[in-house]
Amino acid sequence: MNLSNEQRGLRESATFDRTTIAAIQRAADTGVYDIRGWGAKRKLPHFDDLLFLGASMSRYPLEGYRERCDTDVVLGSRNAKYPLHLDTPVTIAGMSFGALSAGAKEALGRGASEVGTSTTTGDGGMTPEERGQSKNLVYQYLPSRYGMNPDDLRKADAIEIVLGQGAKPGGGGMLLGQKISERVAHMRTLPEGIDQRSACRHPDWTGPDDLAIKINELREITDWEKPIYVKVGATRTYYDVKLAVHSGADVVVVDGMQGGTAATQEVFIEHVGIPTLAAIPQAVQALQELGVHREVQLIVSGGIRNGADVAKAMALGADAVAIGTAALIALGDNDPRYADEYEKIGSAAGFYDDFQDGRDPAGISTQDPELSARFDPIVGGKRLANFLRVTTMEAQTIARACGKAHLQHLEPEDLVAISIEAAAMARVPLAGTSWIPGAGAAL
Repeated sequence: MNLSNEQRGLRESATFDRTTIAAIQRAADTGVYDIRGWGAKRKLPHFDDLLFLGASMSRYPLEGYRERCDTDVVLGSRNAKYPLHLDTPVTIAGMSFGALSAGAKEALGRGASEVGTSTTTGDGGMTPEERGQSKNLVYQYLPSRYGMNPDDLRKADAIEIVLGQGAKPGGGGMLLGQKISERVAHMRTLPEGIDQRSACRHPDWTGPDDLAIKINELREITDWEKPIYVKVGATRTYYDVKLAVHSGADVVVVDGMQGGTAATQEVFIEHVGIPTLAAIPQAVQALQELGVHREVQLIVSGGIRNGADVAKAMALGADAVAIGTAALIALGDNDPRYADEYEKIGSAAGFYDDFQDGRDPAGISTQDPELSARFDPIVGGKRLANFLRVTTMEAQTIARACGKAHLQHLEPEDLVAISIEAAAMARVPLAGTSWIPGAGAAL
């Protein structure tokens, strides 16, 4: 008779569960730390812990068939001659050519352009495929300077200075040798097939005063035409946002720890940074205290999955959001049609996070010519556009239910929390009460 573990009286340790034991054994066997893609897998307070208060008697809803709810947003109006005018506040986050195939980058541009939003280059430079298909393309300026080209800066529609990333704030980028193809190596001026480790900080400044000089330099290069974003990983968000504004940023991007990455240490992903939900109110408070909320736009990223997440981020004070992991899934990553091939590489559809290995059966996070050829950028772009449309419509539906004629009219007063942690982080009342845990406490 085979008894179950429970019948045998076996009890799993909450501290040393099987996942933890397996990680210790893997480290002991190999002597190297674990590297993976995706983002945090641990359960964190997130947008699901917030609910909207739809209109009933004390508020008046809008009728979706007759009354408009606008979704447009202007990014970079503080200093730039040509700010970005987007039809939806859902933008595409920076994901590099190298981490992704050229076809995937093209598809991101196609999908974003079809719905009137922007996409972002990521590390390693600008590809003709992406620039050619992107109506609004943001050029990332990273510590590595890989692929940095002043001519490409001028071709971009905005510039994003990256100081940190939600999945690994304080850590540099990583692209393993199996993804350093001949083309990637040429763009990044690197040896082919050798691991690329990026610096964790910019080589030519050490603080906000130097950043202000760099921002002015970039403005001069682009004739003051392009908006300048500053992206930070969510950690000391209140102070980082204030410093970014003082340095001259037109837009601040705050990336929470649920944000994904192509590759970094597991310990970084799970133990560094703060949840997106906790970062937004800190960023908004910083902007409000400086008197520039809405003048300096706030983009929030890190775990945005659907229209409800978009609406909640905007109700908390964001002007727009950026998606990365959700965009890859929309393109076709983790698709069940490749279930057999995911199994062959030791994973499964819905669980694939080995983006660093370059063996993605969907042809999205790979530089393998045979795998990349499977991916159709036209089809992928259509899928992404569909997802962006649905996400925007979902956010509109919620806004109308709250009586709002524009997504930016959503506000914290429209929200309640269903956990004490979320109420404290988001600074909204616990449902059924007027209690905001920690209200009035210092940061």
